[in-house]
Amino acid sequence: MNIISSFLLSFLAGIALIVIAWAGALTNLQGLFGVVLPYIAITTFVAGVVYRVLNWAQSPVPFRIPTTCGQEKSFPWIKANCIENPSSTLGVVIRMAFEVLTFRSLFRGTTVELRGGPKLDYRSTKWLWMAALGFHYSFLMIFFRHFRFFTEPIPALVHLAENMDSFFEVTVPALYISDGLLMACVTYLLIRRVIIPQVRYISLPADYFPLFLILAIGTTGILMRYILKVDVVSIKELAMGLVTFHPAVPKGIGSLFYIHLFLVCVLIIYFPFSKLVHLGGVFLSPTRNLANNNRQVRHVNPWNYPVKVHTYAEYEDDFREKMIEAGLPVEKELSDEKE
Repeated sequence: MNIISSFLLSFLAGIALIVIAWAGALTNLQGLFGVVLPYIAITTFVAGVVYRVLNWAQSPVPFRIPTTCGQEKSFPWIKANCIENPSSTLGVVIRMAFEVLTFRSLFRGTTVELRGGPKLDYRSTKWLWMAALGFHYSFLMIFFRHFRFFTEPIPALVHLAENMDSFFEVTVPALYISDGLLMACVTYLLIRRVIIPQVRYISLPADYFPLFLILAIGTTGILMRYILKVDVVSIKELAMGLVTFHPAVPKGIGSLFYIHLFLVCVLIIYFPFSKLVHLGGVFLSPTRNLANNNRQVRHVNPWNYPVKVHTYAEYEDDFREKMIEAGLPVEKELSDEKE
């Protein structure tokens, strides 16, 4: 599949999902989109993620293959890097925390390009790191804020998150920082994937589709909050019915909400079968979750089976005379063998 086809296929798939949800909301299928589909989405998400994680957990890792970028622990007089090259469980935990919370490996990444000459040009990827970090944290904040629809009374931490997120209060209703940050970061990630030739060349529909889907979700959410108002009380009634397993579909919510909810459900269903499941996979990556203690502990491959070996001493015993005639060094001379 060529580059243009990948982009257009993902874009058209996003448009098709919006049309499907809009048509469903206009044809009295609110029960399907508001009750049945959310339950299917959550069930698929939980089952899919559990399956993927258990499948990864059962994969044998016979060797220690951590990615390292620091001095390994060896002699006492050589200073080791206990985080970049951990030799203990504590070091691995700290390293994983840096990786998960700050995207440390992405922060240290570089790109290489051929410039005039030809000349290798190394450049930092800090913009990519900032966009990825901003996207994930803003998505987390938005996800946490939505708990106000599923809890009664609303927890104090949710109120605190909303107050922090709307700190500037530049609009009425208050503009959430995470909304604008999410849209800006996803837009940057999409534009970067389109305009950089190397990234565009390796991009597949599976790379474009989640970006279009998240952009559509963010756009519909912003429209509901700031432009096209919806009945928030009815939405909370629907949400509380779902979490208490007493679902009911209030009237007058509006088709825009069902489009938003449908897109969210599609994202939840798509999650376990896509690259987005790296949320769980990062903790099971042997290049990150293993201690590099190969100099301290001998790791034997459990797949090894007994084989007949021919040691060097036996090899020399078989060919010592020929080795001496050829001028090759030997560990035992013929005279020593006779004695």
